[in-house]
Amino acid sequence: MKMKNLFFAASCLGLMTLSLHARPVAEAGTDAPLRIGIMPDADSLPFMVARDEGLFAQQGVQVELINFSNPQERDAAIQAGRLDGAISDLLAAAFFAAGGFDTRVTSVTDGRYGIVASPQSNITALAELRGKRIGLSTNTIIQYTVDAQLNAAGVSMTEYEAVAVPRMPLRVEMVLEGQIDGASLPEPLLTAAAAQGAALLSTTDTTGIDAGIMLFSKKVLDTRLDAVKAFYRAYYQAAQQINANPDAYRDYLVEKAGFPGAVKDAYRFVTYRKPSLPDAAQVEQALQWLKTRKLLEADINPGDLTDGRAISEW
Repeated sequence: MKMKNLFFAASCLGLMTLSLHARPVAEAGTDAPLRIGIMPDADSLPFMVARDEGLFAQQGVQVELINFSNPQERDAAIQAGRLDGAISDLLAAAFFAAGGFDTRVTSVTDGRYGIVASPQSNITALAELRGKRIGLSTNTIIQYTVDAQLNAAGVSMTEYEAVAVPRMPLRVEMVLEGQIDGASLPEPLLTAAAAQGAALLSTTDTTGIDAGIMLFSKKVLDTRLDAVKAFYRAYYQAAQQINANPDAYRDYLVEKAGFPGAVKDAYRFVTYRKPSLPDAAQVEQALQWLKTRKLLEADINPGDLTDGRAISEW
């Protein structure tokens, strides 16, 4: 099956769940809210803070954050033209480009993915996962980060058994019960698993993997660039506030951001950076991984995926 068909098949369920009343991006006026897709994770936290503390309004931009419970629904909404922008990843950006969807990566985001080992496994180092069963969602950003982290520890992508567990709460349960030796998880489930006894082996913020990104429709960048720039100013203001006093946002994690209650005290905040484009080498690495995994047939120029106009002031 060709890549485009795989991509559309993965998103069919999400398309069915979209609101029939959501307005297409193409029909939006210049004073309409920017509709931004987010997930309940570390990447999204500054956007939620910017909304709830009135920072978007201070910058003179209306923003509507649309929550998604899984990336398939989010990607389907992008395909259908129901979002102006979204937190996503480099793999999805490549799939959009290959599928003819005119989106652009406008910055990296600061989420965290990691690998934990089962409490029953006695595994304490990444290299000990060689030949072991690791729960993940296959052919996704999760598996990409697993391959990158294990490769840094000298374990190739052919030296572990990938166990497909798309439902992340089930993945946590399986690794805690010893049904799999390890699991790859995003925050906040990464912290939740570690708080319940799983051994935290590695995270992307220590291995330098920048796969999480923000993307926008090129049409929106062309027609509403001032609004997108204001959006980023509010985002960066919120990011700086979190960085300055992260503990002040612990209650917010659970009460507003939807993080599990178990992570409130244990969560280790990421340090949010000034908005910037992903490094060219990171983009090339992601594209090469897709080719190696035989998930992408199209030849994509890494420079065609990015657009730095919205963050030019930095």
